[in-house]
Amino acid sequence: MEAKITIFSTPTCPYCNMAKDFLKENGISYTDFNVKEDANARKEMLAKSGQLGVPVIIVKKEAKETIIIGFDREKIESVLEI
Repeated sequence: MEAKITIFSTPTCPYCNMAKDFLKENGISYTDFNVKEDANARKEMLAKSGQLGVPVIIVKKEAKETIIIGFDREKIESVLEI
């Protein structure tokens, strides 16, 4: 089963852009929410992660949801098995 990836980000965040670029380079699709503009996404991010810092990356794979705070390349690679 393919993982479903959601990124909560802001347009000016360099780590958000690094995370999105990394996923693109590896051919991995994701859904991006701009928490600067989208109050509902910001509330969801806060509820799931407990913080307002970005990026927050959520990987849903089968029945498991993994929350990655920041651009943690090693953790992303481990969770996605790449």
